[in-house]
Amino acid sequence: MLKVGLTGGIGSGKSAVSAALASYGAVVIDADALAREVVEPGTPGLAEIVAEFGENVLTPDGRLDRPALGEVVFADESRLARLNAIVHPKVGERSGRLMEEALASGVEIVVYDVPLLVENGLESLYDVVVVVDAPDEARVERVARDRGMPREQVRARIAAQADRETRLAAADVVVDNSGTRDDLAERVAGLWAELGERAG
Repeated sequence: MLKVGLTGGIGSGKSAVSAALASYGAVVIDADALAREVVEPGTPGLAEIVAEFGENVLTPDGRLDRPALGEVVFADESRLARLNAIVHPKVGERSGRLMEEALASGVEIVVYDVPLLVENGLESLYDVVVVVDAPDEARVERVARDRGMPREQVRARIAAQADRETRLAAADVVVDNSGTRDDLAERVAGLWAELGERAG
């Protein structure tokens, strides 16, 4: 089974590539989705976060209040490390279980959608690292248009992530998404063919 690490900065089109690969038959394991799943109401993850950070990180309906938690942890590295120590092992366990299910079902290609793959130095966990790439200004325009985020906020997010050169240096395969949606669809079809060859 081929383990593919898929990454790309905000606005690069990584989610579109991930969805297309899933439509071709890849099992996609989405790190962000798992991180949300392990802190749903009623989970041990959420209980541990409340025990560590207090009830004020909950919304009135008992869900995790991400902005409130963000204010606490992003101002203090030791608190952020504590949060990561609660969440990351649970994401790892869940990811491992999904991986076992994929293996048992005979899937040939598993794609890990990991936004901070390069930032966290996770390249060695995968057989192939795929980076979805687009020029920074194209990404700013895309996020401003699609998510209604102010351009300065998008630029700040881009600045907080690995720069383009660092991400490209980590890539085994680069998917250029500087063109149209049709261009991207064509490139993903080529990527799927290449991954199939590598898996075979």
